[in-house]
Amino acid sequence: MKKITLILAFIGMITLSSCTVNDAQPAQIQQVNNTFESEVFEVTTSFGPNNDFSRLVNFNPPIYNSDAVIVYHLYDVVNGSDVWRLMPQTYYFDNGVELDYNYDFTQYDVNIFLDSNAALNSFSSAWTQNQTFRLVVIPGSFKMATKADYSDYNKTIEMLGYNDAVIKKLD
Repeated sequence: MKKITLILAFIGMITLSSCTVNDAQPAQIQQVNNTFESEVFEVTTSFGPNNDFSRLVNFNPPIYNSDAVIVYHLYDVVNGSDVWRLMPQTYYFDNGVELDYNYDFTQYDVNIFLDSNAALNSFSSAWTQNQTFRLVVIPGSFKMATKADYSDYNKTIEMLGYNDAVIKKLD
């Protein structure tokens, strides 16, 4: 009887020792047809008292709840190349005056707005009229799998697999 118990115990140990635990793998970027499910929108707008110095851009259809949105402000054009700055962006003027281009977002919209420690209607039209922004939707699977530096617009677009031909211009 002891021999049978010993044999069964030995067989049980061999069987259980072959079980392994797989370590959790880092999240992988989800791709569909080798392209990321992400979008880039461009909007040009003017800020003033009539729109409360803000612009609401609606997503139709809404983005996924897990997605993130980052916004870039077209600051300048140098030798034909756009100079994009990641928002929020603060510009400093004489006498301690600051102007902030900022935004917030939900899965349904992005609100781009101006904020300042001075009266917003005191800024020249160069800062409030015909301002262009790029809204980049970053898929939740991408942002979870990648610790990326989004400060450079061109590198971000390259990382996401975009080029200027697929940017959707909004009114």
